[in-house]
Order: sequence, then C-alpha cells, then structure tokens
Amino acid sequence: MPQRRSPLVSVGLAVLVAAWLAALVVPPVALLRVRGGWLQQLEQPEAQEQWDAFRRDMRRQSGREGPVQRKVPRSAEPPLRVWLRDYVWLGVAAWVLFGGVLGLALLLFIRGVAAGGP
Repeated sequence: MPQRRSPLVSVGLAVLVAAWLAALVVPPVALLRVRGGWLQQLEQPEAQEQWDAFRRDMRRQSGREGPVQRKVPRSAEPPLRVWLRDYVWLGVAAWVLFGGVLGLALLLFIRGVAAGGP
C-alpha cells in the first residue's frame, strides 16, 4: 500500500516546481523585453566608434613582445550586437533546454528523497 505524503511535503514540492518554472521562463522573457533597447543603444554611432577604437588599440598592441599576445577581433561589429541580433534565440533555447533538464532532474531527486524508503 503506498504511503501518503504529508501536506507539507506536497506544498514544498509545489513551491519548488513553481520556482523552477519561474526560473525557466522569467530570464528569457526579460532578455527578449530589453533586447530591443539594447540593440538601439548598440546601433548608435558612439557604440560603433568605441568598438573601432578597441580594435585599433588591439591592432597596436598585437605586435608587441611580452607575456600576453593580443589578437585583433575579426568582427567589424560589437559582439554583443551580433549576438543579440543573430543568436539570441539560440541562447533562449539553450537556457530552456539545459535549465529544464537540470531542474527536472533536481526535482526528481528531491521528490525521491521526500518519498522516503519502501
């Protein structure tokens, strides 16, 4: 005959599931909401000028001798702009996939411990 769980354990598991779902959904939604504003900021000429200045500085430092060898970034655009424009959906999918699998495994472990022995 199966054991009945205490109401406290059931409520605790429900809270953990709700927290897991919130942690799975809130960060991607927040990222997608602020993405447009960030892209507008990164498309300003000042942002491009800062990136170009950084690349020029790396180009100047790349030929020097020393313990650190600098490499000039190949991208003509700031990496954050490229990522937000072209790869944000890959990041969201990875967040949901890995967060979902890891969270589900953790919840199953906790449920197994909460269920107790035979």
